[in-house]
Amino acid sequence: MRIARAARAMLEDTILPFWLRLRDDEYGGFYGYMGYDLAVDRTAEKGCILNSRILWFFSEAALATDRADAAAAADHAYWFLCEHCLDRENGGVFWSVTYDGKPLDTTKHTYNQAFAIYALAAYHRLRGSVEALALAGELFKTVEQHCTDAGGYLEAFTVDWQPASNEKLSENGVMAARTMNTLLHVFEGYAGLYQTAPCDAVEKALRRILGIYAGKVFDVENRRQRVFFDADYHSLIDLTSYGHDIESSWLIDWGTRLLGDAALTQKIESINSQLAAAVYERAFRQSSILNECERGVNDEHRIWWVQAEAVLGFVNEYAKSGDARYQKAAADLWHFICEKLVDKRPGSEWFWRLGPDLTPDAQKPIVEPWKCPYHNGRLCLELMRRDPDVEV
Repeated sequence: MRIARAARAMLEDTILPFWLRLRDDEYGGFYGYMGYDLAVDRTAEKGCILNSRILWFFSEAALATDRADAAAAADHAYWFLCEHCLDRENGGVFWSVTYDGKPLDTTKHTYNQAFAIYALAAYHRLRGSVEALALAGELFKTVEQHCTDAGGYLEAFTVDWQPASNEKLSENGVMAARTMNTLLHVFEGYAGLYQTAPCDAVEKALRRILGIYAGKVFDVENRRQRVFFDADYHSLIDLTSYGHDIESSWLIDWGTRLLGDAALTQKIESINSQLAAAVYERAFRQSSILNECERGVNDEHRIWWVQAEAVLGFVNEYAKSGDARYQKAAADLWHFICEKLVDKRPGSEWFWRLGPDLTPDAQKPIVEPWKCPYHNGRLCLELMRRDPDVEV
């Protein structure tokens, strides 16, 4: 069976039904937490990143499948974003709201704004909503006004856009003024907006980000991305994020190609091929991808999103290079996902992570503010769109 056909079955039989059942018809949006025991906490906070990613997913799924239930779920998520996640007084998107839609964590994070732009652009493509596109454009201007400096993109702010510490996107014992992760997803959000409504301002921003990516984030010597930085782009830790490297390898290729600049595309695709090759060599074990490497020590947990992005990274690199090892790796990863990561219990979806022994981690929930249908849903949608020459 071609992997695109298997991906459609995964999307329609597992991922879409699961997330459709999490719709909250009393207070709006989607329930924000399901434990490992599959119990839904109907009073859990609703992360605005989670809602934006759900809006993006259902919009794209409806476009790809023409399913009315997916389109209706996108409408539902769009209403909740507009009514509860947007700060109409100060601009931008909150970090989270209560289960019934009141502002909870009013932090304004650049990362969060980027996903709202990504989602609103997708919803415009689905419904032709002039309002959604206008909101995406306003958020783009908000990010450019409040979240940038001479060096690039900053991270966290208070509700009224005063600088704040970056606990939300800092990990591994460091506090970062800039992160690779935020830069990547600002690029993604802007690329989604540019795909929908090309304009000079967004193109200029995309080119600026690519300059930072090639000149500051990509580590030429080690063939990886640097992860956490101070304000002057000094790397704060010896860390390789295998998941982000393989995600960037295909996602930044995609956004760069939208610009139609052959010389720039060649430059960026060369960088991304190096990332894909390094991940394959260093992290592909037992038909799956390790999590990260800190100071030379590998974390051997298998995280759900890392495996999803790796399939796409290897499919993308196979299309570029014709190297059959990437074709086989994509197929092997797909089998690993189906055998190990998909939760076969009725009413579930994918496990959050597996331990080094490849058994599910019962301490991790099935749904929480970061666990969403964005990575695995996008995996299926991209495979359906690309229909690569991969048999599974």
